[in-house]
Amino acid sequence: MAVSVDRSVWDAVADTPHGAANLKLRSALLYEIRKAVLAWNLPTEEAAKRLGLSSARTDVLLAGKLAEFTLDTLVNIAAAAHLEIEVKVRDAA
Repeated sequence: MAVSVDRSVWDAVADTPHGAANLKLRSALLYEIRKAVLAWNLPTEEAAKRLGLSSARTDVLLAGKLAEFTLDTLVNIAAAAHLEIEVKVRDAA
């Protein structure tokens, strides 16, 4: 019986390498945004205003519901949170 070993959890749950890369980036952004917003120690309504989101959408963000956010949306939310995003690209081989 052969055992498949995935490089990351995202490789295991995504259908394609492209999908895994997207999940990995979205997950990292969501984690950092959530961490920053929680550090503000503000009521959801005030955090939502800072982010340009509704309170309901902010609740979804803080709940970590990755499937609810595209990469573009998370980049925009990170910018609204005054987070600087750095990109590091390397050969996957």
